[in-house]
Amino acid sequence: MTESGNRAGPGRVAALVREVEEFVASGGWNQAPQLFALVPTADLLREQPDLAGQLDDDAEFTPVAQDELPEGDLAEALGRIAWPEAVHGCALVQEIVILPPDAESELPGVDADAASEQDTQRLRRAAADHPRRTEARLAAAVLRDGSASCVMRLRGLAPDDTDEIIESPELAPNLVEALAATLAP
Repeated sequence: MTESGNRAGPGRVAALVREVEEFVASGGWNQAPQLFALVPTADLLREQPDLAGQLDDDAEFTPVAQDELPEGDLAEALGRIAWPEAVHGCALVQEIVILPPDAESELPGVDADAASEQDTQRLRRAAADHPRRTEARLAAAVLRDGSASCVMRLRGLAPDDTDEIIESPELAPNLVEALAATLAP
């Protein structure tokens, strides 16, 4: 939401999450998860006028990269984050491995409710080593007004393959929920 009270519609959030994902994509693959605060551009320029030549002053929000997230469980790290009121939203970009639904039966069995860190790591290694895996980069953005969007970049298999882009606010409901929780008062 801007100072004038305008709600950022889903299309504007979708454009924002694409911008964040494209920024991260410019750094290539094999990156750690990255978190961004979404700050109204007008507020940022008012507080830091020396940024005027570096920011798009027509943009409603400017993504501001945050410090690296701690190693370990991402959900746990997000659970410890609370944003100040000046932050109107947040975005997270992370690399993931996607397996075809029938490939799950080929993974080692683990009771999800009782899974230890060792079990989780074993499953991640098995998925990462699976011959039918697809590497992807998932980005999600959420604003305080509840609007959200996600984009996923599927990595091309061969060096000259083009990456495929999928956009949908429903791509990662658990991640969207976790990001929205960081914005709760």
